[in-house]
Amino acid sequence: MLSVAICVGSSCHLKGSHEVIEAFRTEVKKHHLEEKVELKAAFCLGKCGYDGVSVKVGEEVLTGLTPEKVPAFFEEVVLPRV
Repeated sequence: MLSVAICVGSSCHLKGSHEVIEAFRTEVKKHHLEEKVELKAAFCLGKCGYDGVSVKVGEEVLTGLTPEKVPAFFEEVVLPRV
């Protein structure tokens, strides 16, 4: 199972982490990957100085996510790893 941890620390919370989580939930359901992708909340991933929300996919921390960017991010980063 692929782990996707979305930062909910103070900085990312202010940048819209709740909306990013909801966008990820939508993508997981849309692609019927409930049994293959595990969404988690994570406290600070150490990338607070970047724009957008930080996300850890597997062991890789990526930055700059907004709800609008999640569909493309899901297609480019998450789907190839499932």
